[in-house]
Amino acid sequence: MAKLTFKEELCKGCGLCVTACPKKILAISKTKLNHKGHAPVELTKPEECVGCASCAMMCPDCVITVER
Repeated sequence: MAKLTFKEELCKGCGLCVTACPKKILAISKTKLNHKGHAPVELTKPEECVGCASCAMMCPDCVITVER
């Protein structure tokens, strides 16, 4: 199983990673904001991540790191 790490302080909540995920296991947070006032991305079902890194490649701000 892959491990995703998010640099929440850099996330601007654009949602590009959410749309790029083939498993649809990422979502923009509905409950928290980062220090810039943006809702960061969250992993909703970590056990379903296949480690494809589509989310990390799509992110314009290098928020996501994928460890396989």
